[in-house]
Amino acid sequence: MNKKWYAKYLSVYQVPPDQVSQSTINMIVNQLKRFEADKPLVTVSVIAYNEDKNLWACLWSLSDLKSQYPIEIIGINNNSIDKTEEIFKKSGIKYFNETQSGCGFARQCGLNHAKGKYHLNIDADTLYPSGYVDVMVSALEQKDVVAASASWGYIPDKDHSKFSLWLYEHARDIFLFVQSINRPELSVRGLVFAYNTKLAQKVGIRTDIIRGEDGSLALGLKKFGKIAFVRNSKAKAITGYGTLAADGSLFSSFKVRCQKALKNLKSVFSKSDSYEDDDANLMNSDKQK
Repeated sequence: MNKKWYAKYLSVYQVPPDQVSQSTINMIVNQLKRFEADKPLVTVSVIAYNEDKNLWACLWSLSDLKSQYPIEIIGINNNSIDKTEEIFKKSGIKYFNETQSGCGFARQCGLNHAKGKYHLNIDADTLYPSGYVDVMVSALEQKDVVAASASWGYIPDKDHSKFSLWLYEHARDIFLFVQSINRPELSVRGLVFAYNTKLAQKVGIRTDIIRGEDGSLALGLKKFGKIAFVRNSKAKAITGYGTLAADGSLFSSFKVRCQKALKNLKSVFSKSDSYEDDDANLMNSDKQK
């Protein structure tokens, strides 16, 4: 079986920054210099909150991007208390400190500083294939498309076999595709979301909610055009388990998500232009980080 494209990045994934070799850092820094376009078509913004164990791996994957388009890569340090800012500084890419904690604030900061026609959200705990940018731009340049969301997978480990992950990801993608026909805003995920910069700046990214800022932005963008659902393997990112791990085993997570999907099955086949916020998801002084 061929070695996975992301295998080399795992050598510095979930690794303390002081254990990353200087030769590896030098290589990443040199390769990132290719993405400093003065007039970029694409802005890739990397948001990071206490991601010093993953950030070098993410930046390494981005440094290997192969694209026909001018690209700028910028970093957003979201009030981290670890060595995240130090890594951004060493990487040589332009970065900004967002002192208000929350995904919405971090993504809005990236959007505010984006120069490109298209803005690609990147999460610091995620690895991206070399063709990622070009596949997403290709989707964005289709007629009437204003945003695009790709698929993502998980890194196999001793608790998650490749086969079980394959089954889980395929079942999830089928559901997301069906859901995206009428409710594309419910199928987007921030770690693999790309959109028209100017339109997104008009809509704005919500900062008053803990989760769902990506879907809220997609809902606003939907008024201007289509949201594409990209299932090209060349754009499939790989990430850690994050919220998936909160449900316990992969089977438990699958069960929880199936129950939720069945409960909301009717809504999948109808359209909506507004949603009510769950009080538990609202940002306030008691719930903020």
